[in-house]
Amino acid sequence: MKYKIDIVRIRENSITLNGWVLGKSPESRATFRVEDERHNPVKYKLVTTRRDDVSQIYFKKTYDRDFGFDIQFPYERGKTYWLLIRCEGRQAKIKYNEELIAKRSSVAHKRMEKIKDLMNMETVRVAADFWKENGLKALIKKSCHKLQGLDNDYDYSEWYELTKPTEEELKAQREARFEYEPLLSVVIPVYRTPEHYLREMIDSIIDQTYTNWELCIADGSPRGQSVERVLKRYAQKDPRVRYAVLGGNRGISGNTNAALEMASGDFVILADHDDTLPEHAFYEVVKAVNEHPDCEVLYSDEDKLDMDGKALFDPHFKPDFNPDLLTSVNYICHLFVVKKSLLDQVGGFRKEFDGAQDYDFIFRCTEKAAKIVHIPKVLYHWRCHQGSTASNPESKMYAFEAGSRAVMAHYERVGIPAESVEKGVDYGIYHTHFKIQGEPLVSVIIPNKDHSQDLDTCIRSLMGRSTYQNLEFIVVENNSTSPETFAYYKKLQEAHSNVKVVTWKEGFNYSAINNFGASFASGEYLLLLNNDTELLEPDSIKEMLGFCQREDVGIVGARLLYADDTIQHAGVVVGFGGIAGHTFIGLHKAENSYFHRAMCAHDYSAVTAACLMTKKSVFETVGGLSTELAVAFNDIDYCMKVRALGKLVVYAPYACLYHYESKSRGLEDTPEKVARFNREVAMFHKKWPEILEQGDPYYNPNLTLRKSNFALRDLLKEKIGEPYDLSVYDAYGPEEKEGK
Repeated sequence: MKYKIDIVRIRENSITLNGWVLGKSPESRATFRVEDERHNPVKYKLVTTRRDDVSQIYFKKTYDRDFGFDIQFPYERGKTYWLLIRCEGRQAKIKYNEELIAKRSSVAHKRMEKIKDLMNMETVRVAADFWKENGLKALIKKSCHKLQGLDNDYDYSEWYELTKPTEEELKAQREARFEYEPLLSVVIPVYRTPEHYLREMIDSIIDQTYTNWELCIADGSPRGQSVERVLKRYAQKDPRVRYAVLGGNRGISGNTNAALEMASGDFVILADHDDTLPEHAFYEVVKAVNEHPDCEVLYSDEDKLDMDGKALFDPHFKPDFNPDLLTSVNYICHLFVVKKSLLDQVGGFRKEFDGAQDYDFIFRCTEKAAKIVHIPKVLYHWRCHQGSTASNPESKMYAFEAGSRAVMAHYERVGIPAESVEKGVDYGIYHTHFKIQGEPLVSVIIPNKDHSQDLDTCIRSLMGRSTYQNLEFIVVENNSTSPETFAYYKKLQEAHSNVKVVTWKEGFNYSAINNFGASFASGEYLLLLNNDTELLEPDSIKEMLGFCQREDVGIVGARLLYADDTIQHAGVVVGFGGIAGHTFIGLHKAENSYFHRAMCAHDYSAVTAACLMTKKSVFETVGGLSTELAVAFNDIDYCMKVRALGKLVVYAPYACLYHYESKSRGLEDTPEKVARFNREVAMFHKKWPEILEQGDPYYNPNLTLRKSNFALRDLLKEKIGEPYDLSVYDAYGPEEKEGK
């Protein structure tokens, strides 16, 4: 039996344990028992969960089994409890009390646990297998990445304390005056809310450093369970607090609409009855409104608050407005602010979407908004308890079914043909299947120098596995020397009428080679593809084409995996490592990424040309790939040029291929190659300085540029929003080169 308790949280008068357990066989089942300090049984609530990451590590494949668990049981402070786990005749007994919980929650303990995880027998076995499959050098590199991650990941509560406004800054905010000081209407539906939670929410609003607000509360609690007494007391003390007792529950949409009817402000802020806001939330909203006078929708980053209101955890640092991410998951959520005139135009909440009524509302607002502004600061603390979607998605299945309908309704309004919206990698994550319009020809352009076996694997995988077959293949021969290669070309063209080999007679220039190949393309769509790729998911072409057919999309990229099923590409962030880099490199395909981002369709600033679909018309409009970027960053530059047209660059996670990575080109291992790389860095910096200096809008300035896993910034090494210092490349700029 193997087990681990990943998370322990005290929630008001209960304790929640999140973990996993498994036996030698995937068929093994675990049983649980909770005891008090006298070893009497304690009633508990158990919810089993999938843990595909655990299944992959220990069984080397994913099983349709629930290896994870959430256990909740009553908890009285000062007392000791035991969790007993039994599986395959073995038993584990874990002790819990306040002292032990505090110790296990410390940064030092968590770091030690990481070290233990690296040294256990399972890790050794996995490392041995990795060594066998990939070699010693690869193992050493992977181990270094693991060790590097031990000492530079902040505990979030510690990080938040270091970044929140100081008392001096809060005082300055209270004294500040804006040119435009709009009235903010905070709208809160109430239903059987525990008084102390409601008080915490209202107090957090009263404590705001910006004071021109009104609080509109609609109480839909049953008679006898109303919080009118509390609301009346607040209203008597502060005339900005207004409330209505509805006398009965109208549902979440009806209760919210009743609160909306009370709102008279310029902007409306949505909030839940048991959450809280930091003191500077309204100030930051009004500051943003003054900086962007045409904005009609604003949203912020958020985190979660435990039931005691003492611990913050699980921060969500979001990108700027990302329409395709929004159709994958309601990433906007809180804090959400909408101009009252826009709200009046789109209408309030709709009962038929109860459970995802805010999701539907956000869609309708963002569809019509003249401008949408993201405030990259945590301005909302979402209280998390066992029955909420914040901690236990399975408990509100109806909410996600309503969410699916909200996404479909959005597509219908904006005229995007979609066949279905299904459950994605987890509850609350949506996977859209788009309708393919007609059967357009896709021209697959594959540069190749020798490595005919790799090329054969690539082409045959598309011919044999792809569910979309209206393809033509244009192989761009690039200075091959092996007679076997040319013999293969001949055989390939004789066997397949949709394969054409064209010859590039000049030196290696990735941009020029692909442009040359595109000139022979007959298709409406181009698929730039490396020869060292292999189709993994049969629907990959359909997935990419579904996005690419949209008028607002110019480019679509795929999820690419190394041979060991770890991520090679899941989108590109401009600024990673200085210029640009792939997200989630090295993460196993079964592991959870940052808010499931690796398995969410969404917009990025760029994707890799190792597998990139684009409209031929768009390719021609921007002049193809820039030939001055012969090797590096030409695909990133192409994406930037297409974005400059107002087109989206979409990452499609369900389009998935293996990428065996640069077998045919080699490394930057000579002085000449290093110098060329440095020149191309300088060239990209000169062409696109704004995004490098201001930050990638599809990332977040609170997250690090030094790693690809969306970790918090290490404040000792990089200030929030601070770009890489690229002055080292100044000497390689084009002007200097020409002057020499």
